[in-house]
Amino acid sequence: MKVLIDHQQPFLLSHGGFQVQIEQTQAALREVGINAEYLRWWDDRQKADIIHYFGRPSIPYVTLAQAKGIRIVMAELLTGLGSRSPRVLPFQKAAIGFAQATLPGIATGRFAWDAYRKVDALIAGTSWEAHLMSYIFGAPKSKVHVVLNGVEEVFRQSPATQRGQWLVCTATIAPRKRVLELAQAAVSANTPIWIIGKPYTDSDPYAQQFFALARQHPKIIRYEGSISDRAQLARIYREARGFVLLSTMESLSLSSGEAAACQCPLLLSDLPWARTTYQEHATYCPITSISRTAACLRQFYDAAPDLKIPPKPPSWIEIGQQFKGIYGQILNGR
Repeated sequence: MKVLIDHQQPFLLSHGGFQVQIEQTQAALREVGINAEYLRWWDDRQKADIIHYFGRPSIPYVTLAQAKGIRIVMAELLTGLGSRSPRVLPFQKAAIGFAQATLPGIATGRFAWDAYRKVDALIAGTSWEAHLMSYIFGAPKSKVHVVLNGVEEVFRQSPATQRGQWLVCTATIAPRKRVLELAQAAVSANTPIWIIGKPYTDSDPYAQQFFALARQHPKIIRYEGSISDRAQLARIYREARGFVLLSTMESLSLSSGEAAACQCPLLLSDLPWARTTYQEHATYCPITSISRTAACLRQFYDAAPDLKIPPKPPSWIEIGQQFKGIYGQILNGR
């Protein structure tokens, strides 16, 4: 079985969890015996049984691949859609249906909504996103598979140690992750927070505001940039009082899975991805004002030692085995 992995966004232009997910998926597929490599767009001699596409491919992409006998597995993160209030979803569904019924293909083609019905299989990171793929885009439920993110063994096998005073947040320094707002709430609530991550560019105004705040309050906000050493990061999760991620939009957060594997209590934005993934094993904070966020943060900080420990996420090898089964189904026409 030959699998090519493709994605439309070059890693050099933006870092983040999707890059980790793609790289770990490829490594896991190789571990379970699948010949998996990245699609080389310039190489017309590459062969494939399946293209595992991270994102949403165009309709011509899907059509040309299937005409060559190549199956398409589509894994799109519904980060924005999945974070919207359920009350607005019927209106979005109606708007898409109206556009498809009344507008010419040249106007709607770039959205590639039909890809959800045309590809051979769809991968959803949560049961909520699986629902949206069928409800909003009309994907046949038989084609939709829920596959969680895996977690590296360095986190799953990390030894227990004494918890310290710091809450920890690993995230890109960007408005969607609300890192500045989290830091402001931490100062207000007098709860020490360790921010691990970096902005897309250091000159970004949002990042500059965060840097300035961190310099003003070094006893509350700990910031030393990003940490690439996975073993060191696992130790930090193990020693943290709790993990915090209060983003406005999210899919299935890789960093929350890493923290969960290290048995770290979780405080997450009250969004569907978090509720469907962690249920009663996390604490939830609404996306709200700094003062209310500070109250949530302080309450979590005080309660963290007695909170439920989240279940350990699957390994990437287990995820690779799940994909292997899905690939087998679509190649066998099931």
